[in-house]
Amino acid sequence: MFAHRIALARCTMVDGSTESQAWIDDELAGSRFGDVRLGRRLRQLVTQMAGAIGGRIPFACQDWANTKAAYRFLSNADVSEGKILHGHFQSTASRVAAVDGPILVLQDTTEFSYERKKPEQVGAICYAPSKRETVGIVRRHTICGLLMHSSLAVTTEGLPLGLAAIKFWSRSKFKGTSALKRHINPTRVPIEAKESIRWLENMRASTALLGEGQRLIHIGDRENDIYEFFCAAREAGTHFLVRTCVDRLAGDGKHTIAAEMADAPVTGRHMVEIADGVTARLAVKYKRIRVLPPIGKQKRYPALDLTIVHAQEQDAPENRSPIDWKLITDLPVVSLEEAVEKLEWYALRWKIEVFHKILKSGCRAEDAKLRTAERLVNLLAIYCVLRWRIFWMTMINRTAPMASPTIVLTQDEINLIDRISITRTGQPPPQMLSYYLKLIAKLGGYLARERDPPPGNIVIWRGWSRLMDIKLGAELAGRNYG
Repeated sequence: MFAHRIALARCTMVDGSTESQAWIDDELAGSRFGDVRLGRRLRQLVTQMAGAIGGRIPFACQDWANTKAAYRFLSNADVSEGKILHGHFQSTASRVAAVDGPILVLQDTTEFSYERKKPEQVGAICYAPSKRETVGIVRRHTICGLLMHSSLAVTTEGLPLGLAAIKFWSRSKFKGTSALKRHINPTRVPIEAKESIRWLENMRASTALLGEGQRLIHIGDRENDIYEFFCAAREAGTHFLVRTCVDRLAGDGKHTIAAEMADAPVTGRHMVEIADGVTARLAVKYKRIRVLPPIGKQKRYPALDLTIVHAQEQDAPENRSPIDWKLITDLPVVSLEEAVEKLEWYALRWKIEVFHKILKSGCRAEDAKLRTAERLVNLLAIYCVLRWRIFWMTMINRTAPMASPTIVLTQDEINLIDRISITRTGQPPPQMLSYYLKLIAKLGGYLARERDPPPGNIVIWRGWSRLMDIKLGAELAGRNYG
């Protein structure tokens, strides 16, 4: 009986309470399906899952009718990750247009592994050792799963504005990079025939979506050190900042980038914090260099004038490797301040990894039991919208702590937190965003001691989950049942 009442209350909130799902309606307003019923089902499913952070579909839906409807939606041939995320992409573009200054577009790839009786329905991502034979040969088995390459737009203060592009794929079989190199020279393979094309595709899709390519800086790690990407960015009228790992030919072709940078003078020192109370002293140098394409591609791609920024730690302790960042960008750098700015922008790249971590640990994306790649991809697309919301709440608390709580919370959620605060302290919290999000974090285990850092994603989503349960209890308490 109690489970039935919970299900009834959830359905009532979805169908009749626009207040409780206002942000979802706004976020998905741009989503378009051939059948309007699919759009309504998407909003209902997102609302249900928003109230069950980290729970599986049956837990979020609460009864068999809603659970079956969710499964049918995820397996519908007319549903795809593009249609699910289209509204979110449009909302991201609106948020980008509403802020000033450079926008950093962070790219990275992550893997989701699964155990299935029929792994061919999902696909492969890599090999893993299983056990060692008596003769010493290591047996390996194929890991079943999906890969996701995403582009996250953030401000230079680190506020995530939303996803701008995403790509899912899996492999029918995995041979391994080393095995491929024994049969073919990868530098001779066109970029269009490689998985690396995802970096170019996401960059082009993000630039087309967000517009104003000159204010976009696409940031990637060493896997993004692709000459074709540099040329594609120039053609798209946008910018890039990539950590380089390839010592390319430079100048007249008789020496490399490393040789030119070895002669470049150190222009200054910069202190960075790498942990709580732990700092590192970096020697910074930069230089504009004419960079040549790989020898096998010089007829297809032009030489480029690019800036190299090299930051190397001095006097590193023996218990860790020294920091050694070599960044390559098409942006001009004419002063130490501009070089440090590029280092700080690249340091924000870890936020895309935090976003992926939220997907895995927060919503437990790898615990999903759906059997096919198509259904898993649709579910992951929904998770992306929900987990971006948690990430945004965490970071806006740090970038705009004095803002009104109404930019994050609905009025009924504000009223509910006011009641919690009055119960605990005897008075409502000040009308500032930081106080409300701190109270949510406390519900998730945040201690709020004097020297504690601002609440992170984990305590925010735990607290949000508890708040949704409290909200549901208040909804049940306010209704009469026969």
